Amino acid sequence: MAYLLVIGTRKGLFTARSEDRRTWEVTGPHRLDEANDAGMSPVYTVGINPRTKRLLAGTESWHFGPSVWHSDDLGATWTEPPSPPIAFPEDTDGSLTRAWQFAFGADPDTVFAGVEPHALFRSSDGGDSFELVRSLWDHPHRVNWMPGAGGAAIHTVLPGTLGAGRQSPEAITVAMSTGGVYQSEDDGASWTPTNRGISAGFLPDEEPEYGQCVHKVAAAPDGSFYAQNHHGVYRSANPAVDGWNRIEEGLPTDFGFAMVAHPHDPDTALNFPVISQEVHLPAGYRLGAYRTEDGGRTWRAVNEGLPEEPYFGIVLRDAACTDGARVPGFYFGTRSGDVYATTDDDDRWNLVTAHLPDVLCVRATEV
Repeated sequence: MAYLLVIGTRKGLFTARSEDRRTWEVTGPHRLDEANDAGMSPVYTVGINPRTKRLLAGTESWHFGPSVWHSDDLGATWTEPPSPPIAFPEDTDGSLTRAWQFAFGADPDTVFAGVEPHALFRSSDGGDSFELVRSLWDHPHRVNWMPGAGGAAIHTVLPGTLGAGRQSPEAITVAMSTGGVYQSEDDGASWTPTNRGISAGFLPDEEPEYGQCVHKVAAAPDGSFYAQNHHGVYRSANPAVDGWNRIEEGLPTDFGFAMVAHPHDPDTALNFPVISQEVHLPAGYRLGAYRTEDGGRTWRAVNEGLPEEPYFGIVLRDAACTDGARVPGFYFGTRSGDVYATTDDDDRWNLVTAHLPDVLCVRATEV
């Protein structure tokens, strides 16, 4: 079995391949267009369609603006549609800043894109073109969704689940900064905020109906969720029914960006703590991951193989992932340009590559 890791950075797209997930062959930055302008552009999000293995890359050219490229040969060649694949209708007065997230529906041609400004787009042709999900754009709360420090973005899109035992093709969960978690159980026709229990300490009402700065939500295999908030780490079996419960006890801080759920064990997840909202450096100036195997009741450091000296690159919200394999692999990249991998049967991290540009996002799959 071979494994593919796709790495989006501040200066281009890289890929890595491995047979054993311990040693990797890294290529890039990939030339996306003939002039190679897009080859050196920031890549804020990448996606791998689990059914077709089409790769998607959300780029932002300094000259031509944002776009979505795709590859149908695992990154060997890339294509940009002739018309902008993501564009706001004229009557919205919206303008795309960048794509922040790709997610894939039950149909192999259905792709969702979470973008900045706060909006959700849907594609029915595998990502060649997208249409705005008007119900979320027209939601009465939208005028009160404010930009977080990273922008006004929908950065989490989780099709198919509303919670444990509440999974269906019509279910969609999204999260944004700042706005919080919203869910639809009718294929995006209507949306409900589901933020009860999540703190918004920067607002007069610390537990409002919406307005939370949720950094990342990850879906467990039973449909439940883990969330890293602006402050606070949470878990919920059913957000709309039970709300969210704090689970950060045992972590060195309650601040961070990334969260990865185990693809097969609903009680296992990884978290990557950051010192604070003011100090975006790893907790204790030590590059580290923390793992829970009991649904967040306890956490343990998983640091073997990582640098023991002081380290100052953090893991951004989309720069950690799993490949979903039977024995899953876990991956993360840092703002210092280092990328690491491990497998579920080994607590040791292995260096995939070092000294890349600032890593913004990673995705992995079996190929």
